Amino acid sequence: MKSFVKAGLAAGATLLLAACSSGGGSGGADAFGLGPGTSSPPSASASPSPRPTPTPTPTPTPTKPPYGPVLVSYIDPVNAALAKLNASASLDAFATVLQEAATAASSAGSGLGLASEPATVTTARRQLVTALGQLSTDLTKIRSDIKAKNVCATTSAFAEVGLSEGLKALPAALAQMTAAGYPTTFAAPQTPPLQTRSLDSGTMVRSGRLKGDGVLNVDNGGSADAVVSLAQNGKSIHSVYVGKGKKASIEGVEDGTYDVFFAGGVDWDPTLKAFTQSCDFSKFDDSMAFETGRTYTSWSITLQPAVGGNAKTTDVDEEAFPQP
Repeated sequence: MKSFVKAGLAAGATLLLAACSSGGGSGGADAFGLGPGTSSPPSASASPSPRPTPTPTPTPTPTKPPYGPVLVSYIDPVNAALAKLNASASLDAFATVLQEAATAASSAGSGLGLASEPATVTTARRQLVTALGQLSTDLTKIRSDIKAKNVCATTSAFAEVGLSEGLKALPAALAQMTAAGYPTTFAAPQTPPLQTRSLDSGTMVRSGRLKGDGVLNVDNGGSADAVVSLAQNGKSIHSVYVGKGKKASIEGVEDGTYDVFFAGGVDWDPTLKAFTQSCDFSKFDDSMAFETGRTYTSWSITLQPAVGGNAKTTDVDEEAFPQP
């Protein structure tokens, strides 16, 4: 900054002006009282601060449940349902429990099939899932057989449970699980053997007075044993057992008119007086009259569909069948 004096027009007056040159100088303060070598401060301009990048919160890795409790949670319902099977229950009640057990086995197989298992039990788990699926299929079939009258008594239904391939395979698979450190509680039900009992052909299952002169001859050409009953007023009076391919007779039938019923099947239970497997129930449409005079009445029937046969039959419900 340089200072200079300029003569003014008025005498005795001086004017001190300051002019800024483009160059800088050294020495004293400038006219604005700023120190040497200083310049006016630059005007402030705001610049935006960078926005912080948010740190993502890590998603926690789900903890797999211990395999032991998972295994037990699926096997326990199967074990509990099978424990409800009771040979003394009614057939309908038994069928209901079969459905419960079949559902439990199916659910267990599906659940274990999706659950993560330790590598040490992979093979055992596969065997277990297969066994549970087979058990569910077997129990469902038995229930269907009950509905179709292929199984006609609780004892036979229970025996069929014991023959289940799925039930037989379960203990071995669970034993492998136990050996690998994953024990469960499982007890296979104690089932009776499947039986095929029969009577000698001609055995009287029910004997009335048999003091008449009438005779009923029966030829069983069917594929199963049968019991033929002469009934009055819905009650069996005389009943005879006729083996398949055998013949038998009821002798001494009293005079009167009788309805003729016959039941066929496999495994005759002498206590129930019924077949426990493959049972069917029929009735001859025409009744039979037995009369005694100078002659006596003798009837002959064949338990087999025959060309030209003149005796028609009708299937009947078990409830409408007179107990032999």
